[in-house]
Amino acid sequence: MSDKLAKKIAKSLHAGEKTSAAFGISLVDAGEGWARAAMKIRPDMVNGHNVAHGGLIFTLADTAFAWACNSRNVVTFAQHAAISFLSKVEPGETLTAEAREETAVGRTGVYTVRVSAEDGRVVATFQGLSRTAGGKVIEEEESKDEE
Repeated sequence: MSDKLAKKIAKSLHAGEKTSAAFGISLVDAGEGWARAAMKIRPDMVNGHNVAHGGLIFTLADTAFAWACNSRNVVTFAQHAAISFLSKVEPGETLTAEAREETAVGRTGVYTVRVSAEDGRVVATFQGLSRTAGGKVIEEEESKDEE
C-alpha cells in the first residue's frame, strides 16, 4: 500500500461520514498507518462550564483513528478506545488530532491519537484498539480512476 492510496481511502471515508459534516471535522492529511483531522470548537460544542464537550474531542480523535486504521484498504472497526483529557479547550480554538499506528498484528492494531490545540498544547491523548473485518474500503478501480 502507499500513502497515496491511504489518503484516497481517508477521503472516501470522510465523504461518507455524517458526523464529520455535522461537527466540521476536516481531513488534514493521511498516509499508511496515520491520519490527521481538525475541528474548530464552535459555541454549540461546549458543556455547562463553557469549554469543549469531551465527547466531541473524543469524536475528533476517533475519526482520525478510523482513517488511520482503515489506511491499508481493509475494512476495520474500533474494538476499544479510551481517552485522557489533559487541558480545557475554549470555544473558537481549532484542534488537530493525529493518529499513529503503534503496532498491527494479525487482525488487531493499536493506535495512539494526540489531540493538540493551535498553541501546541496537548489537550487529550486517545488509545484505540482496532479489529479488521475483511473486505475492501474502496475498490482498486476507484483508486486508479482518481490517480
